[in-house]
Amino acid sequence: MPDVAAVLNGRRVAILAADGVERVELERPRQALEDAGAHAEVVSIASGEIQARNQDLVDAGTFAVDRLVDEVSVDDYEALLLPGGTVNPDKLRMEPAAVQFVRSFVQSGKPVASICHGPWNFVEADVARGRRLTSWPSVRTDLRNAGAEVVDEQVVTDGNITTSRSPDDLPAFCERIVEEFARAPRSGR
Repeated sequence: MPDVAAVLNGRRVAILAADGVERVELERPRQALEDAGAHAEVVSIASGEIQARNQDLVDAGTFAVDRLVDEVSVDDYEALLLPGGTVNPDKLRMEPAAVQFVRSFVQSGKPVASICHGPWNFVEADVARGRRLTSWPSVRTDLRNAGAEVVDEQVVTDGNITTSRSPDDLPAFCERIVEEFARAPRSGR
């Protein structure tokens, strides 16, 4: 049986998040990725810490920011994770550097994964068109209006984008993103 910690073999993963991120949607995928051998960094629009939430309303502590989005490049990472929470993607979509980072990542062909309200980032980056995606129910109309084929499934992978609906889908989402991120070519770093 292969060593689980060697699956991602040090691949670098950016977790793009801001204040209002749903704690479990950052924490559980990050843990799954790190358990599989990835090096994950929280990338954000401001330095210091970002405020996490439980079910959008309850304070859930903070996460330290490792790097700023306007100081990183797609070339720094092999994969991108976009957790949800309603406030988090709304803040990110108002920051041109974050929108460009998402757009560049999707266009690069490197794997990108998003859960719950996180796919709002695809709408703002104009990369939803022609994609088969899922999300939290309230985001689906926006995805359709942006040209996506929206489905109600636990986890969906279309090309280099993987999406899930909610925290209830985290076990399947975490398993799938480890698989998808393991397929990413290693960067020259």
